[in-house]
Amino acid sequence: MSASQKVVVVTGASQGIGAETVKAFRKLDYRIVATARSIKPSDDPSILTVAGDIADPATARRVITEGVARFGRIDTLINNAGVFIAKPFTGYTAEDYAAVTGVNLNGFFYITQLAIAEMEKNKSGHVVSITTSLVDHAIDGVPSVLASLTKGGLNAATKSIAIEYAKRGIRANAVAPGIIKSPMHAPETHAALGALHPMGHMGEMSDIVNAILYLDAAPFVTGEILHVDGGQSAGH
Repeated sequence: MSASQKVVVVTGASQGIGAETVKAFRKLDYRIVATARSIKPSDDPSILTVAGDIADPATARRVITEGVARFGRIDTLINNAGVFIAKPFTGYTAEDYAAVTGVNLNGFFYITQLAIAEMEKNKSGHVVSITTSLVDHAIDGVPSVLASLTKGGLNAATKSIAIEYAKRGIRANAVAPGIIKSPMHAPETHAALGALHPMGHMGEMSDIVNAILYLDAAPFVTGEILHVDGGQSAGH
């Protein structure tokens, strides 16, 4: 196995956008470290799966340590794992708060620290975090304070990391989706959810994957929050 082949870590990789991201990077001949709570082992020797809760710092350590042991390097980190709980603000419980901040903030923080430490060794690397267009454009009827609190923090952290590491060869960007057709949304909800976007329809998982691939292949782009949201963040 060539040590020059790039290695990408994908969180929340067992289904939806994460699983599609794994497939897309394999087509580009990347080695993959894929993690999720319930991820199953892969028959592909170029895909290492690590099962665990990304909110637990021990999972982050295992993902990076085992990834480097297997493939020798970390080139790209895709922070895709996320939890969204839609409730009125005063209806959130302490358990809701712990669940959302655990995955969205802790899950980002621990693995990104460890991944960047590995990237520094090669003086190159890229972090992409999946956030949400709701940070920039809240929607009446879609209560999203915890999503905005946590994913908005990731947008800000993305810009901060981009500037801190710009001269060290490490980039940081985010993709801010609108509402995407995925296993999260039952087909009977698609028409109503699509109508929330100026373009009149939901996005496809491929829209987000293509945005990730673009950012990973764009060496002069850093600190960017790329909205893939059917115009949602621009206005209504």
